Amino acid sequence: MNDMQSIFFIILQTVLIIFLSPMLIGVIRKIKAHLQNRQGASILQPYRDLWKLFHKDEVIARDASWIFRFTPYFLFALTIVIAAGVPVLAAVGFEPTNDFLVFVYLLAFGTFFLALAGMDTGSAFGGFGSSREMMVAAITEGGMVFALLTPVLIAGTSGFSHVIPALQELSLLDSAPIFVAFIAFMISVIAETGRVPVDNPATHLELTMIHEAMILEYSGKRLALIEWAAANKLLIFITLAVNLFFPWGVARESALLNGSLFLGLLIWLVKVLVIAIVIAVLESSIAKLRIFRVPDLLFTSFILGVIAVGIIIL
Repeated sequence: MNDMQSIFFIILQTVLIIFLSPMLIGVIRKIKAHLQNRQGASILQPYRDLWKLFHKDEVIARDASWIFRFTPYFLFALTIVIAAGVPVLAAVGFEPTNDFLVFVYLLAFGTFFLALAGMDTGSAFGGFGSSREMMVAAITEGGMVFALLTPVLIAGTSGFSHVIPALQELSLLDSAPIFVAFIAFMISVIAETGRVPVDNPATHLELTMIHEAMILEYSGKRLALIEWAAANKLLIFITLAVNLFFPWGVARESALLNGSLFLGLLIWLVKVLVIAIVIAVLESSIAKLRIFRVPDLLFTSFILGVIAVGIIIL
């Protein structure tokens, strides 16, 4: 794959993640509605919500500093940079953000700024939401690092675009640590993206909010950017989960003329849809955990990640 083809794939993959992420939210909501015997809104409803927010006036607290005003733009730009490093259709990504440790620390950087923005206006809701978010993030990162370390150790390289071709050569028996690490990673994904049972993106109950509490003071286009960035983050995580731990269908070369691009797109969409169905089923069948029970779940992710790494070492 030459440089021009690599640039083309990086841009194409980034655009796909940015513009399909609101639809992923709509698909999950639609599946949950059917599971709960409701008709539900269209899968395009998140696009309409974003359009409405972009055209609404903003109300900003007088005590808000530059952190509150700057964070939405920073978060959205950060998800674009991270998305550029994640292989979607082909094993290629933006090299500076293609490394697994860079990926983890950029996400942590975004969480840090969001927590600062939540506390910036002095709101009680923002304060406890930021406190809970940092607690969850601190416990989650260990499990995520060990989960991503498993395929990295097997491949002998830390770049996602180099790990995927190596994992495609693995036999089913050798893939046992990968399956364990995948479970650990998905628990981390649920925590990082604020899904049930760690958080509930559909609630505004003050005793249960985490992510929603931090963004309660936002409105208008800044709220739209935060919501869009959260959708981007969810699709980035799911894409990394299905392409890194189940790398089938990810092209090693472009081969644009023989239809492999369309096939790769179709396989990626099917894998993302499967994860979306699993998330919707989980959120419709289990309740949100109490906040002091969340560390138990996240420690499970950490232990599973350690076990996966231990299997490789032993």
